[in-house]
Amino acid sequence: MNAPDAYGSVARSFHWLIALFLLLQIPLAFYMVDQPLGPDKLGNYATHKSVGLLIFSVTALRLAWRLAHPAPPLPAGTPGWQRFGARLTQVLLYALMFLMPLTGLLRSQAANFPVSCFGLFTVPTVVGVSEDFSEGMSAAHEMQGTILLVLISAHALASLHHHFIRKDGVLRSMLPQAGRGAS
Repeated sequence: MNAPDAYGSVARSFHWLIALFLLLQIPLAFYMVDQPLGPDKLGNYATHKSVGLLIFSVTALRLAWRLAHPAPPLPAGTPGWQRFGARLTQVLLYALMFLMPLTGLLRSQAANFPVSCFGLFTVPTVVGVSEDFSEGMSAAHEMQGTILLVLISAHALASLHHHFIRKDGVLRSMLPQAGRGAS
């Protein structure tokens, strides 16, 4: 459960687990696209797809938890435009954490590349082979990645603004042993 002034341990665990996955996923994406074709590149793509499936799954669990356990309110005195910006950023982050794995999956399947989750199972194919569709999904995936980087940066900067400038405890509410009144 979330406290009136902080996220609960489950919400914080979901947040930081997804953050960890993204900290692995984003550098891997930049690295793998520039690798020469070979077993290492194919292995990195397989890992990238598997981590994408994990991000999708953990995000679904996180969203289900969030719907049942609303977030603590922003501090009194937070301007309306900041409340709107925070809500919009959160909605877009959730949307991208669902859309990016889907566009990546569809891109791979349309290119006739099966998608496996760490070799444990293969995701059922939902689209036929189509070079045009694959290229479209690839472009969408790349555009979504750019937007995701911007949103993650805005999210991190906003948390630092709350911590160092507003000194209102918003950042502490998502940290381990959280509480806005805690040191």
